[in-house]
Amino acid sequence: MTTAQFDCQYCTTSLLGKKYVLKDDNPYCISCYDHVFCNYCEECKEAIESNSKDLCYKGRHWHERCFNCAKCNHSLVEKPFVAKDERLLCSECYSNECSSKCFHCKKTIMPGSRKMEFKGNYWHETCFVCEHCRQPMGTKPLISKDSGYYCVPCFQKEFAHYCSFCKKVITSGGVTFRGEPWHKECFLCSGCRKELCEEEFMSRDDYPFCLDCYNRLYAKKCAACTKPITGLRGVKFICFQDRQWHSECFNCGKCSVSLVGEGFLTHNKEIFCRKCASGAETDV
Repeated sequence: MTTAQFDCQYCTTSLLGKKYVLKDDNPYCISCYDHVFCNYCEECKEAIESNSKDLCYKGRHWHERCFNCAKCNHSLVEKPFVAKDERLLCSECYSNECSSKCFHCKKTIMPGSRKMEFKGNYWHETCFVCEHCRQPMGTKPLISKDSGYYCVPCFQKEFAHYCSFCKKVITSGGVTFRGEPWHKECFLCSGCRKELCEEEFMSRDDYPFCLDCYNRLYAKKCAACTKPITGLRGVKFICFQDRQWHSECFNCGKCSVSLVGEGFLTHNKEIFCRKCASGAETDV
């Protein structure tokens, strides 16, 4: 480059004997370089001139003096930091403000360390352990009981019930019948094998039956309407001389008045109120 050519690329002022900056092999005086190429600081919004250090993070720029934690204002130059919602935070402030707290030890789970999550709570990996064997749970299956967490082998050893039907462990839910535990899917009608966990049922000789099977196999039939008498939900029935009636069916055979709690007379297999029976041959 000749002396005549050694001018500022922007303002053409001679740079002989002056400070200058090369940009893409072209010389610029300090003033023009700052005017044309300098970045503006995210913090103070002022130009970062060529005589200042320009600190850049993800396309954003700061003066060295302005590159500080947004919370405690301590310098982040050559220190670890975290970007959170467009703010830069030192590790300590980020931990205090944004990191999860361990559900067990209540201490901060530091950024970068492994944490375990279960039912909306967080643990250090070393704090999330089986209540019984105290071994870390990791990603192994677990069962919760009384606010504690257990690995499957420990839960089975300490608490599990075994199904009366299949003899396998009941890990959740289940049905109790005659003091014995059952899986819901194992608690079946002894007649048709239908699941009973969501159904009304009756028992006979310590065996459960759905209503259809019980009525078909064992239920007494009403002498009036011939429908089964189950006695479910406290329904009352009348028993007389080895015959049964629904309460609402125990009526006079002539005038149909209810005989529940009333005196009555019989003639053959018919029952009558005293008034209707007074003119007929009766048997008390």
